[in-house]
Amino acid sequence: MESKFSMTREENIFVAKRNIIDYIWKSAKLEGLGVTYPDTEAIFNGMRAPNVKVEEIVAVNNLKHAWQFLLDNLDVPSDYNYVCHLNKIVGGDNLVINAGFIRKVPVSIGGTSWKPDMPIESQIKEEIADVLKIEEPTERAITHMLYLMRKQMFLDGNKRTSMLAANQIMIANGCGIISIPIEHQPEFTRMLVEFYESGNMDEIKDFVYKNGIDGIDFRQNESQDEGEESAPTMTM
Repeated sequence: MESKFSMTREENIFVAKRNIIDYIWKSAKLEGLGVTYPDTEAIFNGMRAPNVKVEEIVAVNNLKHAWQFLLDNLDVPSDYNYVCHLNKIVGGDNLVINAGFIRKVPVSIGGTSWKPDMPIESQIKEEIADVLKIEEPTERAITHMLYLMRKQMFLDGNKRTSMLAANQIMIANGCGIISIPIEHQPEFTRMLVEFYESGNMDEIKDFVYKNGIDGIDFRQNESQDEGEESAPTMTM
C-alpha cells in the first residue's frame, strides 16, 4: 500500500480545516447520529439547531474539540494514552460514561452476535505499539483505525475515536484524511461487521483505501509548461 496523497503537513492541515464540518458530519452519521449537514454547520459555528437532540449537539461539539486537539498535537504518538485522551474528549460533557477509560463491562455490537473481548491495558499497549511500527503511514493509519474499532476499548464513541486517531497519523504525514462518504457508509458498516466476526481486515482495509481517503493533489500541475495554471483538485 502506498499513500494516495503526498502533501506537506501544512497542506494537509489546510485540507482538514477547509472540510472539517463535512468530516465531523460524516463521522457523526457513521456513529448513527441523526444530524444533517446544516445542523452540523450550525452547531460547529455556535448557532442554534432547534430540531437536534441535546446529546447530538454535545456529540458534534465534542468532535469539534477533538479535531482541535488533534490538529494541535500532530507530533504526539497516536499511542494508548493518546487514544484514551481522544475518547475522553469525544465522550466528554457526560455524553459517555467513563469516557477516556477502557471499559470494565462486556458490550454487544449491533448487527452481530459476536462480542469483543474485555480490553486488557497491557495487551492493547503492546498491540498498538506494533501497529505504529508499520512503515507506510497510510497503511499504518487504516490498520490503527480498524484495530481500535474491533477492540472496542470504550463504552461508546469507538468509531469516532478510532478515526480521529488514524487521521492524526494521516495528517502528520501529509497523506490526506480518512472520511467515509455517506453513500459508502452502508457497505462500510457491512464490512465492519464481517471484520468484527472474522478478524480479517484485508477487504475493509482495501475498501477504505479506495473509497475513504480525501485530499488535494497540490502538485498535479508541476509537469505542465511554465505559465499554465489551474487550481488543484480534491480527490476522494
